Amino acid sequence: CISADDVVAIFDKLFLAMQNVVVQLSQQVQQIQMSGQMIPEAQLRGLLKAEFERALVACQAQVFEENDVDADCLEEATWEFMEEADKYPKVKRAVERFQKLYESMSGEDVVGWTPSKGKNATSGGGGGGAKKELTAEELIKAATLYFETLTEKMVDIAKEYKAAGKDLKDPKVSQQYQMEASSDANDVAEEKLKSEMDIVMSDFRAAVDKHSRVPAVGQTLGMLQIKQQQELMAAGVPM
Repeated sequence: CISADDVVAIFDKLFLAMQNVVVQLSQQVQQIQMSGQMIPEAQLRGLLKAEFERALVACQAQVFEENDVDADCLEEATWEFMEEADKYPKVKRAVERFQKLYESMSGEDVVGWTPSKGKNATSGGGGGGAKKELTAEELIKAATLYFETLTEKMVDIAKEYKAAGKDLKDPKVSQQYQMEASSDANDVAEEKLKSEMDIVMSDFRAAVDKHSRVPAVGQTLGMLQIKQQQELMAAGVPM
């Protein structure tokens, strides 16, 4: 029998391991963007998704063995708990945190997906409303707002940790910070995009896919990511 706490622990382990993979893949994309190389977005997205899923297969095998669980049993238990998400908020948070990580690589709207509800079950996917197409200039403005808000919240959380006497260099503390920051900071940044520019994440990602080959957009995204890394390092966050 797999408990709700077991599901949370497993998804947290998967998230931390796969977040490192995402960081590495993002850095590779950043280098490509900064160099001005042009890779068709559909091809790039396909490569990212394939690399993520390849790494996930190996990661899952290790995590499942460490926790002595069967993949089918875990899947069944996860969806059962997600059907009663209000009763198991920690499971919902852990699962959707991982879904959001996969979404960032695949470009697919999967946050909130369950077998019964289908996709776009939460605000993360943008719902079923009309798509909003952004120009390259609008994307640059949106990306700047998103990354600045994301970084500001991540720095604030780091300051809260320090004020509480927590050492971010401690691996366990760092893992806790990464999970909290990835959820809370992303939520704040997404809400800011929605409230100030009326843009949901699915439209934002679609615009990145469409315009990333525009030199000004690729360079802006690369510079924003570098700036974020510098500010987080200055705040004492291990990179």
